[in-house]
Amino acid sequence: MQRRSLSLMVAAATVLGAATAAPAPLAEAAPTRSSAATTTGTTTVAPGVTLTTMALGGQDADDRWTVHVNLPVDPAGPLATAAMALGPRATADRVAAALRDSGFAPRVEEVRIPAYADRRAGTLGWTVRIGRYADAADATALLARVKASGFAGGTRYTAQDGTDSRAPQKLHVLRLDFRTFDGTLETNYGPALNGTEKLTDLVAGTGALAGVNAQWFYNSAPGGLYVKDGRLLGSATQGRAGLKLTRGGRSAGIDTYTAHVTLRAGTDSVEIDGVNRVPGEIWNCGGVGGDLPTQKPQHDLKCTDSSELVRFTPEWGRTPTGAGTEAVLDANGLVTAVNTSRGAGVPAGGSTVQAIGESADWLLRHAAVGTKLTFDERVLDGRGRRVRLTPDTTILQVGPTLVRDGKVSVNARRDGIIREGADQTFTYNWTVRANPRSMIGVDDRGRLLVVVVDGRQAGYSEGLSIADAARLMRRLGAREAMNLDGGGSSVMATAASGIVNRPSDATGQRSLGNVLLVRPRPAS
Repeated sequence: MQRRSLSLMVAAATVLGAATAAPAPLAEAAPTRSSAATTTGTTTVAPGVTLTTMALGGQDADDRWTVHVNLPVDPAGPLATAAMALGPRATADRVAAALRDSGFAPRVEEVRIPAYADRRAGTLGWTVRIGRYADAADATALLARVKASGFAGGTRYTAQDGTDSRAPQKLHVLRLDFRTFDGTLETNYGPALNGTEKLTDLVAGTGALAGVNAQWFYNSAPGGLYVKDGRLLGSATQGRAGLKLTRGGRSAGIDTYTAHVTLRAGTDSVEIDGVNRVPGEIWNCGGVGGDLPTQKPQHDLKCTDSSELVRFTPEWGRTPTGAGTEAVLDANGLVTAVNTSRGAGVPAGGSTVQAIGESADWLLRHAAVGTKLTFDERVLDGRGRRVRLTPDTTILQVGPTLVRDGKVSVNARRDGIIREGADQTFTYNWTVRANPRSMIGVDDRGRLLVVVVDGRQAGYSEGLSIADAARLMRRLGAREAMNLDGGGSSVMATAASGIVNRPSDATGQRSLGNVLLVRPRPAS
């Protein structure tokens, strides 16, 4: 269903006092629901820090539970194990015909992808669905019959298809005005990078006023470029968006980043594949040298490389074990040990370099005990300018970009949120469909906007597509904005109230790789 305007988001901007002009609507406004935004509460967290919660939109008579039937990657492949959520029209027609032969009444629906800054709008694929029910239990019962007949699939709520801009939403906006607020925004990850922590524990343990989830995390560690207080702690997903904090965490900006780390041994040098991650596993892809199946960013896809050099710093914690070679360096870069297996602890102030595959041979040839190894770290912004990594520099790479220079701007391909290849299930489920989202932005007055929208909760809050997330941030007044980790990770908390949103996981808030914390100024 392609319907509604974004007038409710304009109303949201009005409630928050954002000085933005109302844009032209996306489609004809439907008169069936109010477009008003209802402010359910605004609290002052600290002078210059406010938390506003709003209820937007409302349920529609057309919102229904349905059975979504999977399609096979191979058009002639088996249907009982099919895993694609959408595919070519011919494949969808074949599955629909098979369903009709089994006594069902399927419908074939087109899924369109909106225009992004680097991709035109168009048809993403075709889905096959059966039934429309007000009650999820009815759709679940039909799904059991569908599976018993030799098909695969699941249930879906149509309000979460990402096409309804006036679906029910619960929105939580933390606004920091540094003209009044004398504190900072900073990152934290707990005792070690190699491990996860709950946001409420980090808020309580650090004396923070509030916090929100931050980066993606894989193998219990943050994924993407992570620079904290000038120290490069995480590998870049080359070209993805990032949040840069300076002025002691009181100034923020959005850009895209690449990073390269060179290991030098005498006159020889080699590029390091990663920093503080499991060797051979490149989550989100976008790495350097020999990664398969691609070196382009691909969100939530694990690329692999059988020959890698990975640096570990003391912040990591317990290092990965396994076959390969390992050099242990002291604080001056002198090699104190060379091991023919991996897993040594990282010396205080020093580092280790783990190597697998052919890279292990390079390390054995160049890292003799007593020799000195050095690292050259180069972080570049979107214009190719080198970013000085000073103690006042923090960068969190997440993505995609949502707003740049005051305009909606989603670099969908370059940020890796459109999957390469024929199977566009990920693109459909993560990018096009509605999900819980966490976002961060800066408005024209330099105020910071930290936003969480709940999702996957039928009739309460459906969530947003990436396109609607971008438009929402613009309507809230963001001049620059970026998407943070989302889904079940989306969580916001304050010291006074605890968790303020409704995380979508049935078990509540997740343990996270790292977080963003609003901290008061330290007592002098």
